[in-house]
Amino acid sequence: MKITSTANPRVKAAAKLRNSAQRAEQGRFMINGVREITRALDGGVVLQEVYVCPKQCGDAECRELLGRLEKTGAAKFEVSEPVFSVLAYGSRMEGVVAVAEFPQRRLKSLKLSPPALVTVLEGIEKPGNVGAVVRSADGAGVSAVIVADSGSDLYNPNAIRASLGTIFTLPICAASSAETIAWLREQKLRIFAARVDGAIDYTQCDFTGPSAFVLGSEAEGLSNAWRGDDIASIRLPMRGAADSLNVSATAAVLFYEALRQRS
Repeated sequence: MKITSTANPRVKAAAKLRNSAQRAEQGRFMINGVREITRALDGGVVLQEVYVCPKQCGDAECRELLGRLEKTGAAKFEVSEPVFSVLAYGSRMEGVVAVAEFPQRRLKSLKLSPPALVTVLEGIEKPGNVGAVVRSADGAGVSAVIVADSGSDLYNPNAIRASLGTIFTLPICAASSAETIAWLREQKLRIFAARVDGAIDYTQCDFTGPSAFVLGSEAEGLSNAWRGDDIASIRLPMRGAADSLNVSATAAVLFYEALRQRS
């Protein structure tokens, strides 16, 4: 089916998915870009609709993706450039966007391979930070990411883009802090909570066993839920005027220290 009008009901409904409330109401989200859609397919995400602008989908990667999309059962629509510009997010004009169902990922369904390394993000409101942490987690071989008491949904376009689509291939789910703490203890993971006033320098910690890093927002830090006799409070040394790093930078430092120790 070809769509040439920006007033088409399907196009209008899909364009609304940039809004968080609309994603929740419709129960679906949009994926923009060849790389991101490819990784969504790799991660088993179910696509409902695909919109293709042939004039902008001429490279080999895009053509290869179109071949895969033919086998998904998703409804496919050929759209004009004006229609595609309404659907495409930001300046990403790669010729294909998709609408997908929310993956049904739950805390209890996470499977960890030993020695597990999990990261928890509590109260992170900027989706770009969530995506950046997921990208680093993917690179360092982190087992899973849990987003606890978050102010943004996991499949915000900025989170997807910042993660380079790895948000679809890395085990990830949302839960409350209370549920997450109980689950970590059940999994017998040693919990390391990153705080500005942490008692232990991160370089003095042993991350070779089953472990979990917990990071909070730059504005609020971690809640008091993450204090306890079995939770180690750790810090990164800060030698300048600032008292902390961006949460994604902190996460990357911790992930790669764990990787170094385990190597």
